[in-house]
Amino acid sequence: MNQYVTRTIIKELRERNKMTQLQLADKLGVTDKTISKWKTGVSHS
Repeated sequence: MNQYVTRTIIKELRERNKMTQLQLADKLGVTDKTISKWKTGVSHS
């Protein structure tokens, strides 16, 4: 899956579930900075 599709899906699912980046990060066991990097395409991890 390419970066654009990944970050679009993350954003869409997060917003659909009315979650903040911090809430999503807690649920996934990562930091909110990681979510932000995924969203911007800065990091692949």
